[in-house]
Amino acid sequence: MDVVTFLLTAIGDALAKAASMGWQILWPLILGFTLSAVIQAVVRRERVAGMLSSASPRALAVATGLGAAASSCSYAAVALARALFRKGASFSSAMTFEIASTNLVLELGIILAISLGWRFTLAEFIAGPLMIVFVALGFRLWMRRRIVDAAREQAERGVPGSMEGHAGMDMSVQREGGFLARLLSRDGIVSTSQYFVMDWAAVLRDIVIGLLIAGAFDAWVPREWLRTVFLTNDPAAAFVLGPLIGPLIAVVSFVCSVGNVPLAAVLWNGGISFGGVMSFLFADLIILPILLIYRRYYGTRAMLVITGTFYLAMALAGYVIELLFGALHLAPTERNAQVLDGGITWNYTTWLNIVFLVLAAVLLVVFVRSGSWPMLRMMGGSPDAGHEQEPHEHAGHEHHH
Repeated sequence: MDVVTFLLTAIGDALAKAASMGWQILWPLILGFTLSAVIQAVVRRERVAGMLSSASPRALAVATGLGAAASSCSYAAVALARALFRKGASFSSAMTFEIASTNLVLELGIILAISLGWRFTLAEFIAGPLMIVFVALGFRLWMRRRIVDAAREQAERGVPGSMEGHAGMDMSVQREGGFLARLLSRDGIVSTSQYFVMDWAAVLRDIVIGLLIAGAFDAWVPREWLRTVFLTNDPAAAFVLGPLIGPLIAVVSFVCSVGNVPLAAVLWNGGISFGGVMSFLFADLIILPILLIYRRYYGTRAMLVITGTFYLAMALAGYVIELLFGALHLAPTERNAQVLDGGITWNYTTWLNIVFLVLAAVLLVVFVRSGSWPMLRMMGGSPDAGHEQEPHEHAGHEHHH
């Protein structure tokens, strides 16, 4: 086999793996983003910052709940956290909101259940709050008042990062009424379509990159080599190493949000520990591009404290969740993530993909026919848009930018 043929075969294998993974996770992604869009359309974001002005346990709990409801891609979550911080939220509450809006969201839980099993979903929703507690404690120890003051001064400068326009848009239904009445109204349907399409637009790049990286990793890196690197044959050493190395792999993979689930499946099949998978999943908020955004948003000292605190919290959450699930006999043992070996066949996955692709098409048609298409061009808009523009009538109901 000549070099060209070898390279083409290798690339073809990686693309085939990526396509297979994408096909397996397509319907849960659409379902997750639809449910997330419904929640965001009906749950109003207004006056959130006022509820997060302190770092009390109550404020952190509210930030966690609101963040989970305000599902975002990692870049939009980081931008929205800065917007809340500028409006008066405490630094800890803003960071809690950021963590929850990427790691405690419906779509992530659904895709984890489909890809890796329900134990990983349960672990995600237990370890997420644990990480938030560890971050809050870390900030109390290391986020000094002078660092916070300098971070607020830097934040007020409004230095551009990424996805500020998307983070600043509140497209929730403003009319009164119960949950179903608001959801099933014309405004509710349009708002749901807007959140659905724009959330997809925000994360599509990361999902595609994540699939390509995971496909290449699975096709090109021998699992025996991974088991050696992750010390799989030495359970005690693997337990210690996993949560420490998991976030580091995420940092250099440049993948965020749900896009890192396929690679998590590859790492799990390759032998990384259960805690290592969990710490890897949390690390979408410290990938290299986002670290540079932290520096632009809050300054170098605050960025370093955020990075160190987040990393330590991710690792600790990974250790705790592995110990807890081990004690309860809930820790997964079979390393056979279905997303890696499912292939594309005519089965229930194909039928579900067809059904949910039709649903996605309907929401896209509603989005376009409501005149919402120009909003896509505003997703990366000015970080000060929320401060300079008044709410305006758009697509049948009010949106706050």
